Formats: sequence, structure tokens, C-alpha cells
Amino acid sequence: MALPALREEIDLMPGPALADGQPSWTLHDPARNLFFRIDWPTFEVMQRWWMDEPQAIAADISQHTTLQMSEPDVLGVVEFLQRHQILKPDAAQGSSRMAQRAEAMQASWYKWLLHHYLFFRVPLIRPDAWLGRWAGVVSIFYTSSFAWLTLLALGWGLSNVMRQWDAFAAQMVDLFSWSGLLAYGVALFAVKLLHELGHAFTAKRFGCRVPTMGVAFLVMWPMAYTDTNETWRLTDRRQRLKVASAGIVTELVIAAWATLAWSVLPEGNLRAAFFVLATTSWIATLAINASPFMRFDGYFILSDALDMPNLHERSFALARWKLREWLFHLKEDPPEFFSAGIQRAMVAFAWLTWIYRLVVFIGIAVLVYHFFFKALGIFLFLVEIAWFIAWPIRNELKAWWVRRHAIARSLRTALSLLALAAMFVALMVVPWPGRIEASAMLKPAESWPIFAPSGAMVMELGYKEGDRVEQGATVVRLYAPDLAVRKAALQVRLEAQRWQSVNSGFDPEWRKRMLVNRDSVETLRSELAGVQTEILQFAPLAPYAGHLRDIHPDLHQGQWLAGKEKLATLVREGTPWLVETWLDEESIARISVGDRAVFIQDSGAAPLLELKVSSIDKDASRQLPRRELASVSGGHVLTRAEGDKLIPERSIYRVAFSVAELPQRLSQSQFRGKVLVEARPEPALWRHFRHAASVLVRETGF
Repeated sequence: MALPALREEIDLMPGPALADGQPSWTLHDPARNLFFRIDWPTFEVMQRWWMDEPQAIAADISQHTTLQMSEPDVLGVVEFLQRHQILKPDAAQGSSRMAQRAEAMQASWYKWLLHHYLFFRVPLIRPDAWLGRWAGVVSIFYTSSFAWLTLLALGWGLSNVMRQWDAFAAQMVDLFSWSGLLAYGVALFAVKLLHELGHAFTAKRFGCRVPTMGVAFLVMWPMAYTDTNETWRLTDRRQRLKVASAGIVTELVIAAWATLAWSVLPEGNLRAAFFVLATTSWIATLAINASPFMRFDGYFILSDALDMPNLHERSFALARWKLREWLFHLKEDPPEFFSAGIQRAMVAFAWLTWIYRLVVFIGIAVLVYHFFFKALGIFLFLVEIAWFIAWPIRNELKAWWVRRHAIARSLRTALSLLALAAMFVALMVVPWPGRIEASAMLKPAESWPIFAPSGAMVMELGYKEGDRVEQGATVVRLYAPDLAVRKAALQVRLEAQRWQSVNSGFDPEWRKRMLVNRDSVETLRSELAGVQTEILQFAPLAPYAGHLRDIHPDLHQGQWLAGKEKLATLVREGTPWLVETWLDEESIARISVGDRAVFIQDSGAAPLLELKVSSIDKDASRQLPRRELASVSGGHVLTRAEGDKLIPERSIYRVAFSVAELPQRLSQSQFRGKVLVEARPEPALWRHFRHAASVLVRETGF
């Protein structure tokens, strides 16, 4: 069998030594700017390509080297080179083969749209010549002196931030606004631009060509990219490692100097700009780029550090093989041979990557669903799930189908099916005892909140935190200047009207107005009585005997208060305490009055409180009256704001719990915590299946 010719333009370059010590070589396809690493046997076959016969090549290699090769081994190399288009197409079948390949690549319009919706690149510039001109200027950033200065700036800046942590945290909260988000967007663009330039200049420093820089879109989300494929020319893996880590190092350098600048600059726009730059660099580096589970910088750094190109694909293949061995014990050879420790590490890495990607892709699908109108959102959601999750599962099932006869003969298959059936029964049929966990409030059954009716000044405060207040006692006296002025003015007008009414008999003109004057006196008396009633609200009387709790810590005589500002709470003496929360329909269906529960304070300082369900509302609450239980405040109830009201996203029902015994006298009027209720047993997965079905029905409208 005559071998097809090799393409003349293919470059063959020496590569780094492999992990087992054998040499390697790198094939470069300049037309596509692709690189392929080949091992020693493949190199020996390509050296003898002129012999033109697989059997002769195998015999010559076995005779003149320590390798022992056969004709199928040579044909495997031929198939590899043919698959990656390293060989010239033969004259007889070349045209038809190229036409078939072109037809296969010419996808229908919807496949093209689907592929470019999921991922595509837009090259923007060809920076190689520009990088060459500026390489000498940026060389200062590669010196050890600059590295030591950056470490010094990092240490100094972080120590200053620790001393000014309150100001740092407060400024972070202040920037959660539209203007702050815009500033973060601009800073992120600048940081990512410098990130890519870090890759490009480092690659250029080691003599690699950088053909393009541009923007890649992953599910329509833009990400900058730099084509650094030329680094495969480098035989020293430490140089490739430096190129891969250059982007993260650049962001860390920016973060270090920006953190120092924020810590030493005075308040102003410049300090705010450096704050945005610093936090953007830290977050973008640590949360996104450093992850090895996606094909970001962290992945390439790990690959180069371990000298394992295509780490994802190789670990995935090993994990799939291991899964088949666990399930079916097919006794197949692994796709690659590693030591037992490395094999376990690669399998664990593959599973962690799959789990990470599952979470990320489902999150992206949910975001895509919410970004578009319902019909298109559902379609794109299904596309995401099908492409990133269902398609890999389909490919593995196809591999099982190919091995179906061996799988059917294996005893391990029967054991795996029995284990799977037992797991299904345990999760879908067997009721498991469970519990319901929700945020809740511990509060007295009767309490009286004390507010300032409007803006006022504290004139007298005769009680302290925890003091007992008798029924009818004045809790606090407040002074409202506007009411005092209105009262004085009404008293003056009332005295004037009284004088006119009393003396109206001495003047003919006044006698005509006698009835009018009397009506005016009555009107003024009514107004004065209304003002006096309002003034009484500024000296509230205790409706019952109790103890004062939650007195404002800054409350003192002479202090001015805002309208509706809470001053304290009067807890009725001897009143029972209760716990209340709001639960959804699924949770309500699993509990009933009399069920046991426990309450745990958020502080964790108090002991557990034994509870019993005392009441469950029959009607759903239209709004959540307890802001502390909303998700925006750290609670469990999903709500949306409409004015000053919190509207639940799902139907919720109030549930009250009676407290068996308070272990000690409580120092506050209410506490937030978690309530754990013993719910009726239910199959573990049935509730999730029912919830998913209800969501599907609700969203699709069927």
C-alpha cells in the first residue's frame, strides 16, 4: 500500500521531553496555525515516510531502534495524520474527499446560527508588528526590581486597607448603583485589555508571533482573547507557563498598585477610581481567571505546570473509562497509562470539572431564559441544556451501545442495575423523614412599639433598658415645636373671640355678629382640643404594665428625632412568646398543628427553644409583613419590592409556633433565627420532581 505524500509546508520542530522521558516533536500547520505534539514512534514513522510501505517502515524501525512496531502501528500514524489533514489528498480521491469535507463543514443555516450563538470569535487587530515596536519599552515590567517593588506595594497597600477596613467596605457598598456599575464596567474593560496585552507581550518576549487579538463570545457574553498558539513552538514548558500566567500576573500587579494608591490618596474621584480598579482586578482574577475548570487562564497554567496538553480532554477520557469499569468491569485498557496516584487525581479533576460546568451552564441557561421573551427564552434554555449537558451524555451512551454485548455479559452490569434500582426505590418510593428549615422571628405575643409621631425633641426619658413600666405611666415626653406654636396661636385667637363675644352687647355692630362669634369660639375650641390630643401622642402612656426593650442606644434628653423613628418596645408583663414564619404551599402540606420544632437564634448564643406548631393560616399572605425574613435581608422568602411593600414571589402562609419554656429572661423584644420543623416523611426526589413539573407547567402555560 503506497502512502500519501506529506504536505511540504508542514514544519517539524523539536519539542519538550515528555513525562516518561521520551523526546517529542511539534508539527506546525501554518495554513491553519495549528500545532500537534507527536511522540517518538510517530517521529520515526515520519522520518521513513519515503519508504512508502507500512510494513517496510515498521520493520526498519524495529531493526534500527529499540522500538518494536508492526504494520497496524504505522497505519495508526497514517490515520492520525490523515484525520488532521497533514497529508496531501491523493489524485484519484482527493477532489471527492475534499468536496465531502467541504459539504460536511457547510452546515445548514440553523446549525450555523446555533454554533455561533454558543461560541464564536471576532478577530479585531493584528498586533504582532506593534508588539515588536513596544516590546523594549515594556521590558521594565519584567525586571526583578519591578517585581520586588510590586510586592512591597502589595504589602503596604493591604496593611493600610486592614487599618481602613470600615472605609473600604463602606465604599464598596456605595458603588452598588448605576453609576458604580458603569464605573466597574469601564474598569473591567481596561483591566481585560491590559490582561490580554500581558499575554501578548510575554509571548512576543519569547520570540512567538501573535497573529490576532479580538473578542470571543460565549453564549453572547463577550470575552477578550489573544491568539498565543505560537507558544507551542517553545520547548521550555516554563516559558509556556509564563505566557499562560502573564494575564493573571498583570491583573495582580494592577490590583497591588491600585490598592496602594487607594490607601494613600485623600477622598475624591481619583481615590474612587483606584478603588474600582483594585476591586475589579482582585475579583476578576480570583473568581474567574484562576478557575481551572473552564478554558480560562487557570486551566492553561495548570496544563503547562503539569506539562499535560489537552488536560480536560485527557482527564475526561480517563474518567469515562473509569466510569465504565466501575459500572460494567469491561477490563478495557485505559486511554493513557499513568501511575495510580496520577490516575486518581485526573479522574477526580474530571468529575469536579463536570460538576462545576453543570452548575455554570445551568446558571447561564437560566440567565438566558430571563433575558428574552418567554417562548424564545425557553427555547434557548433547552438549547443550552441540550448542547452542554445532554449532548455529552448522549455521546457516552453511544459508547455504551457499541460495547453492549460485553456490557450484557458482565456480572458487574447486573450488580450496577440492582444498585441503581435500589437507589431509585430509596429516592422515589421510600418515604424519608425530613425537616423544613426557614428563617423565623421569636417575639412576644403582645408588645407595643413606641414611635415618634413626627419630628420632635426628647424632653424627658425616665426609663432605661429593661425597666418595668406601670400601666398608664408616661414612657417618654417629646416636644414638637410646630404643635406648641399652633397651640399658642389658637389660645390667643380663642381669647380674642371670647372677649368679642362677651362684649358684643355694648356695640350695635358687634351684636349683629354675636352668633358668628359664638360659632368661631366653638370652632377654635375644637381645633385647640385636636392639637392637645396630638400633643398627648408625644407623651405616650403605657397601655399595660410591662418592660421596656430595644431602647434606641443613642436616645438621650435634648436629642432631635425624625418622624416615625422607633424609640423602644413595651413588652407586656407575663405575655407568652411565640415564633412566626411564612412557608410555601409544599412545606405547608407536610406539617400540621401540634408538630414539634426547634428555634435557633442567629447569634448562636442562646440555647435551642422547643416549639410546637400552634396555628397555620388558611389564606395566603399578599405581602410579607416581616422584612427580616425577606431574602434581601438574609431570610428565606423570595420577594419583590413594590413601594414600601414586599410582595412574595410565591404563595406563602403564616405559621405560628408556641414556645414550651423560655430558659431565661430575654433582653430584646424580638430575635431572628432559624426554625426547624419535623415534617411528614416523603420520598427524597418526589418533592423536587413535583416542583419541577409545576414550574414547567407554569412557565409553558400548558
